[in-house]
Amino acid sequence: MNVREETISKINQLPEELVGEVNNFVSFLLMKHDRENWQLWDLFSEGKNLAESDFSDYLSNLEEYEERLARREIQW
Repeated sequence: MNVREETISKINQLPEELVGEVNNFVSFLLMKHDRENWQLWDLFSEGKNLAESDFSDYLSNLEEYEERLARREIQW
């Protein structure tokens, strides 16, 4: 039995909910080895990380702004 057949045999033994995870991982591997799609994914995840990091600072910046407004240090 070759590696492909062994892998398929193992997948066939998995419960259905785990087959979905294997499918997602296989999709990831296919994308990773497709240079163009991998570059797009890399750009997307980089942008996602940037957006999330900026958003985490948003609330503290907003609270500081509101406090400065309340102290009349700045005007709206």
